[in-house]
Amino acid sequence: MKLKEDLSPVLLLVFHLAVWIYSFLSFLPSVFLGWMSTLDDDDDDGGGVCYGSEEDRAKRMKACSERPEGPYRAVRATKRLEATLRPGVQTLDKMFELSARMFPHRHCLGTREVISEADEMQGNGKLFKKVTLGEYRWLSYRDVFSAASQLGSGLASLGQRQKNNIAVFCETRAEWMVAAQACFMHNFPVVTLYSTLGGPAIAHGLNETRVTHIFTSKELLETRLKAVLIEVPRLQHIIVVDDSPSSWPGYPPGISVHNMAAVQELGARPENATRDRNPPLASDIAVIMYTSGSTGIPKGVMISHGNIIAGLAGMAERIPNLNEEDTYIGYLPLAHVLELSAELVGMAHGCRIGYSSPQTLSDQSTKIKKGSKGDSSVLQPTLMAAVPEIMDRIYKNVMLKVQEMSCVQRTLFILAYNFKLEQLSRGNSTPLCDKLVFRKVRSLLGGRIRVLLSGGAPLSAVTQRFMNVCFCCPVGQGYGLTETCGAGTISQLWDYSTGRVGGPLVCCEMKLKDWVEGGYRSTDKPNPRGEILIGGPNVTMGYYKNEAKNEDFFVDESGQRWFCTGDIGEFHVDGCLKIIDRKKDLVKLQAGKYVSLGKVEAMLKNCPLVDNICAYANSDETYVIGFVVPNQKQLLALVDQYGIRGSREDLCSSEAVKELVLKTLTEAALEAQLERFEIPRKICLSPEPWTPETGLVTDAFKLKRKELKTHYQDDIERITAAQTQGELRETPVGNVHVRLTSSVRSST
Repeated sequence: MKLKEDLSPVLLLVFHLAVWIYSFLSFLPSVFLGWMSTLDDDDDDGGGVCYGSEEDRAKRMKACSERPEGPYRAVRATKRLEATLRPGVQTLDKMFELSARMFPHRHCLGTREVISEADEMQGNGKLFKKVTLGEYRWLSYRDVFSAASQLGSGLASLGQRQKNNIAVFCETRAEWMVAAQACFMHNFPVVTLYSTLGGPAIAHGLNETRVTHIFTSKELLETRLKAVLIEVPRLQHIIVVDDSPSSWPGYPPGISVHNMAAVQELGARPENATRDRNPPLASDIAVIMYTSGSTGIPKGVMISHGNIIAGLAGMAERIPNLNEEDTYIGYLPLAHVLELSAELVGMAHGCRIGYSSPQTLSDQSTKIKKGSKGDSSVLQPTLMAAVPEIMDRIYKNVMLKVQEMSCVQRTLFILAYNFKLEQLSRGNSTPLCDKLVFRKVRSLLGGRIRVLLSGGAPLSAVTQRFMNVCFCCPVGQGYGLTETCGAGTISQLWDYSTGRVGGPLVCCEMKLKDWVEGGYRSTDKPNPRGEILIGGPNVTMGYYKNEAKNEDFFVDESGQRWFCTGDIGEFHVDGCLKIIDRKKDLVKLQAGKYVSLGKVEAMLKNCPLVDNICAYANSDETYVIGFVVPNQKQLLALVDQYGIRGSREDLCSSEAVKELVLKTLTEAALEAQLERFEIPRKICLSPEPWTPETGLVTDAFKLKRKELKTHYQDDIERITAAQTQGELRETPVGNVHVRLTSSVRSST
């Protein structure tokens, strides 16, 4: 995974001489540290520092099992699974109450002040809103506890009853968390809905859970919720988290709209504040979390207080030295289990939570006015969770910047990158390179990140290595599902091996179930393989009003709940899990060969020309089709070589450009060692990115295959018809064939 070196021998000599001098000067301290590490307990399997080469660290046992099929448990949980974060604290209200007592005056939730907003004309003629933001304004732990207590009492005075569901349909912001804590205190189950859901999905969630009260923002109320109010007859109270306006005329009879501050004031009145409340039990529902709908209609997952507490216990064990000095940046959807769990585990340890958004995260983000600071630069977080899509974008953008550097700068970067990569494999640090070369890259996320947690989808080895090197911090790659409170595995932060997601957390155990049709068995060599089953106190209560789907859950003879994930994994000899397939992503082609769509996508996303890709196949055909969002800079560079000009839309609709892109993809597929039948034979190019707003990906940027198929149905039918009529002419490239029309051949 080294960057390609095409350098002057003199420069190489100078660099390696400097490295030799540095290595000599740092030799004695490294020997001393290595000697000190041998005094530590040999079975250090926690999240702390672990010295030794990458190979040695990768071989350390993370989990064990007596049988190939499992169950596999973390080394620290062989006798019992952890179900609590702190002794006696079994519910979320008690957990936050304890944090408010332990850290009353410390910063808890922070939001940046909006100084100005302005519409700017972009190069494509579209207007885009740009903002200038000020410093973070903070609520202390005591402030948040008081606000949540008053808000809960205010909701009760508006008719909200214990164990009756209440919805939160809102962007990620401090008010979301205050509302959730208010509901946890008063035993109001929180129904979470993604802010990007369309009208039918919103109405479905609200009607299925029979909510009468809902939290939302001014923008979402006016752009999404208002249009479906007539379809939600039980809804009575809308609580708007924004301070203005204070009156809301024009809403249907029977629906009252309140500002959140007004409801808090209502709850602060003596007659309401002194009302008795019955705190929740560990077995009570805390959240009904609707999934993102990547495979169809969103399902509501019932999550108890005990489920979440167990999941938090498992996650916290993998984050070393988590304490009140840490700062977490929250920008992923709080309706997603990864973000909710990350923020709750931070609050349990007194961390600061500063809020952001994907559009304001860095200085280069789309909504940040040129010359002003993004949220990461101001907040300087130490902890961050990210989905692979975000990290892939960072990687590709930085590498594009590297290509634009001067020869000397690019040479220094490549030498430092490859040197650090080699030192990481030996278990050594590189403070000189970190300070002189990677400081500017690291500053993209504030410069103080010490732990990056990746979840939601597989992270490519190339991107993981890049984040390790350039951001000077470990990447904990995790695996979990909404149905397991996001808890399953997280890799040990001292384990720098790639392509794996770590061993089971201390709150759960895992088994492998044979999937004969797909050819995966626990008896496979060299590693046992099969469908991943997760069991433990973090496994949720099932799907809300969806008995047909609840067959994915079962209870074993000891009374422990299990969930059948549908994901295919293999356990390595050190107890680490690797995700290798997904049952729903496996398609049997007409010729009888199986194609893993997820595998094809993961391999081709490493191609610099690809910003996003969806592979499509069905059992009636013998080939794979690729829907591709090309990287704009790379696309323009490619077509410029052939003298092709045009707008982004024109280029993406051009057959000649499609074939050039297909040729590049084919070469990338060959390099990734995909089989011939796995390589897309035809592609469609999208001029616009796939965002949650388009409905083609979830809020966690997972592909919505059904929606993508519908979106590209005309293209699929056209390609199928052309294939049937034998119109695709092929010329060999490597071991596969790529179609090249005369228009492309003549331009070369």
